[in-house]
Parts: sequence; structure tokens; C-alpha cells
Amino acid sequence: MSNLLQGKVAVILGGTGGIGVATAKRFAAAGASVVVCGQRDNGKAERVVQSLPGQGHMAKRVTITDSESLSRLANEVRAQYGRTDILINTAGFTKPVKHADLDALTDDLIDEIMRVNWRAQFAAIRAFRSLLDEAGDALVVNVSSISATTGVGSNIAYCAAKAGLDVMAASLGRALAPRIRVLNVAPGVVDTSFVPGRGADFNDKVAATTPLGRIGTPEDIADAIEACATHLKFSTGVTIVVDGGRRLG
Repeated sequence: MSNLLQGKVAVILGGTGGIGVATAKRFAAAGASVVVCGQRDNGKAERVVQSLPGQGHMAKRVTITDSESLSRLANEVRAQYGRTDILINTAGFTKPVKHADLDALTDDLIDEIMRVNWRAQFAAIRAFRSLLDEAGDALVVNVSSISATTGVGSNIAYCAAKAGLDVMAASLGRALAPRIRVLNVAPGVVDTSFVPGRGADFNDKVAATTPLGRIGTPEDIADAIEACATHLKFSTGVTIVVDGGRRLG
């Protein structure tokens, strides 16, 4: 257990998902106080908090598509800790739609994907901007996807939303410097239940065509997010690919 993040406060949106839980454990082990934010009920977030090493962690429920909910969260974090050093956006949503099936990608689905995978991340940064700015050496990490650049993903709108996240990192990396750094981590296929309908057969097929011979784990992505906070301190506005070479296939 290191203490590289001792005294830091990290807020993780999507903290009850596979990547969120792995990241919470990494940051807690490094000494941070972690705010684990879940979407539906507080019970799962509480269980994640109870599993974390160290002390000073907190579970919160937040609706990421509701800007008022995000603002309330920021106020509650301010009241509890007086600061936020790191904001991590791991929450997301998708639904498999074949790229050639244009009719299946309905307006409602497009809007929902953009709300959850782009607008929510921007709104979270907006809500926490003052707290992060006050920290003076703050960090935002968004979980993007290699689909942003390959155009291969669960559906076209999801690819577009993640491409938008990458552009957002570049824009905000410039706009919020030097007090707030903004980085994206872009996984390939990760062994979680994030994409409905993807099972062992799909994962095995992807692993066989990935240069490093396997799909990613939540811990792989959490390692990269931790590195953004602990080692990549002269980086901002860029997207870090963590895909085992999947893009090269």
C-alpha cells in the first residue's frame, strides 16, 4: 500500500461498475478518501465503500443526467471534505446496434447515449469545477473508448459520444489549465458486463485477435487511471489508450 494520494479526495462517478470499483480500490490503497457514486441505489455503493482499505470514504447516489443532482453532490462533498482533488467519470451506457441497421439506431436511443456518455461527463466537470480549481493541482479522468478512433463499437452513436469525450479532453485540457488537468483513458474490450449480450465467446474471439493475447480487466483500466493521478503529472488534454494493442488488429 502506497501513500501517493494521501490527503486527496477522489470522486468516482460510476463507482459501482466494474472499472469504478477497481479504481476505488486503487485510489483508497494509495491513501485517497474516495466518494463512491452509484446511480440507482446507495446499497451497492455502501458495500463498495465497506470493501475499501483506509478510512474517510463515502457512498453517494447521484443521477448523472440530472445537473441539479450533480450540483447537490458537489455541495455534499464540499460540506464533508472541503475539497475535491480528482474527479473520475467512469459511468456510461450503451446498447448493441449493428452499424448498418440505421433504423434501429432511433432518435431516442441516440439522445440517451449522448446524455449518458457525453453530456453527463461535461455536467459533472461543470459542477465540480470550483472545487477542483480551489485544489490548484486537480485532475479529471474520463473513461473513453478506442471506438472513438476506430469507429468499431457497440453502435455508431456510442462511437460518436466517445469521440466527443476525446475532443472534450483536448478543449478542457486547454481551458482549465494550469489548475486542472484533464485526461482520458480509452479501453478496448474489458471483461465486465457493460455491453449487454457480450459473453465468453465474444471475449475469447477478441482476445485471439488482440496482440497482447487477452482482453482487458477492470484492474488494467484502474491502473491507468491511477497513473494519471500519480505519475503522468505533466500530461493534459490527451487520451491514453489501454487496449492490449487491439487497435492494431
